[in-house]
Order: sequence, then C-alpha cells, then structure tokens
Amino acid sequence: MNQLEALKAFTTVVADTGDFKQLAAFQPQDATTNPSLILKAVQKPEYAPLLKETVAAHRGKPLDEVVDRLLVRFGTEILSIIPGRVSTEVDARLSFDEDATYTRAERLIELYQAAGVPTDRVLIKIASTWEGIRAAERLQQRGINCNLTLLFSFCQAVACGQARVQLISPFVGRIYDWYKKQAGAGWDEAAMAGANDPGVQSVTRIFNHYKRHGIATEVMGASFRNAGQITALAGCDLLTISPELLAQLAATEAPLPRALDAAAARALDLPAVQYDEPAFRLALNQDAMATEKLAEGIRAFIADAEKLEALMQAA
Repeated sequence: MNQLEALKAFTTVVADTGDFKQLAAFQPQDATTNPSLILKAVQKPEYAPLLKETVAAHRGKPLDEVVDRLLVRFGTEILSIIPGRVSTEVDARLSFDEDATYTRAERLIELYQAAGVPTDRVLIKIASTWEGIRAAERLQQRGINCNLTLLFSFCQAVACGQARVQLISPFVGRIYDWYKKQAGAGWDEAAMAGANDPGVQSVTRIFNHYKRHGIATEVMGASFRNAGQITALAGCDLLTISPELLAQLAATEAPLPRALDAAAARALDLPAVQYDEPAFRLALNQDAMATEKLAEGIRAFIADAEKLEALMQAA
C-alpha cells in the first residue's frame, strides 16, 4: 500500500486543482478550486477552448457573471469525474461585504442548479473574515454549504464553528512560510518538521478543539509545501492536496500511521472558547501571522481574478 492509499483510510483526500484532466489518476473524493488555480488551468492549451466557449456563449453579459459561469463550468467538469463535492470561490473583492458575498454565493448555486448539479455537491468558498463568516452563517441556514478559506488563526476557526459552517480550510503551508521567513537564517528545517511544523500545529489545535467540544464543522488542511506536512496530519477530516504532492504520496511505500485522532481529542482537557465581533477582531489583530497572511491571501486572489478577467476580455 502506498502512502496515498494509506492516507485514504484515515482522511478524505481532496484534489487541490482546476486541472480536472489530472483527477482520475488519483481518485480523490472531493476537489477544490480558487481563482489562482483556474487562472493557471485556462492558460494551458487543453483548457483554453473552455474559456473561449464560455465567453462566446455569454458575450454581452456583465464580466463578473461570465467569470462565475466559467468557474461553474470548471466545477461541473470536475464533478463529472469525482464522486463528492467541489469548492467554488466567491470573488475575493467581496471579502469585507457580507451582503454581496451572500448574493454572489446564491448566484453560484443557481448556476450549478441550472447545470443540473445538486446543491449538496457544491461548497461555496469564502474568505474567513468576520463578514465572510457572517455571510456563511446565513448561507448555511439556507442549506448552502460553505468552505471558509484563507484561515490562519484559532479565532477564525472558533468563529466558523460558532457559525456552524460546513468546512474550514486552514492553510498549513502559508503559516509555515511566515514562520520560516521570520526565523531567517535561524530556521532549522529538520527541527521544525512533522508535528513541530507551525502549520501542522495550527491545524492540530483546531482539530482537537472541534472534536473535544463536539463542533461538527469539518477540518480540511490545505496549502501544503511538502509531503511531510500531509503525513503529519493523517487522520484530519480532509486534506486538499496538489496533484504534484498526490503523485509523491502515491510513489511512496513508507508506512503512514494516524497522527490525529478524534477519539483521543475528545478526552483532552481543553476550555470552551467563544468570540463575539470585538473579541474576534482583537484576537486576529494580535496574531501578526494571521493578519498578514489573510491580507496577503485576499490581495493575491484579487490579483489573479483580475488577470482571469483580462484573459476573458481578450478572448
């Protein structure tokens, strides 16, 4: 048994890609997309016609609507290959607008429904800002499941659990990146690997908190830099993994033990935690890493969304 097969015994494996032609080889349960992944995909020759077809079919409609139609087109193609769910992201420019996020999520769901895709096969990805979490809470109450992304801090995870969102995506690799950059020449890669990796530690803390307090929100580790981060989180509810790292796991025969255990977490002595808006904003502000990476992530997704729009306008 290779490590990818072993991981699937503990954890739901999710493919982190817009390149749906790669999916069949790894047989993931779910798949996630974001503006950066879609932008990367449509610049490949095999996906360029899909972009052109979408633009041609909806020429004259508002650009933001055409973009959403392209995202849904990719999502429906992905769902024809995988058995589970696909995550499709709301425009990051709406990250601080609760009502606009809610409305855009509704439109994405309506487009999926028009394509014959049941609502329960779609997760709406929303940035884990206070406004994004509030929009997700309202969407969940309507039966629209959400994936709260760009999640770097414990307070974001707690607030998402309070809002009863379906799933969160803590970003392991970007947390690791921040601490490695801060340490500079003093960073000891070997000493900070595995369970000592700060990204791994963040997800472990969130996982244990959720399981200890019976919070149903699913934890999906994301944004991995190496296979060691993945194997250190074996047992997490879900892990979303790039095709490159999926291939690396599939090529590795080393044993893979369970690292996270819900039953063990339920026995831990962990205090219950709640955040209202002022407490959330203060806790996020006091976490320099999370504040910086959240802002940086939103900016990066906006930049790639704008590049995608430029490609569509030129098509």
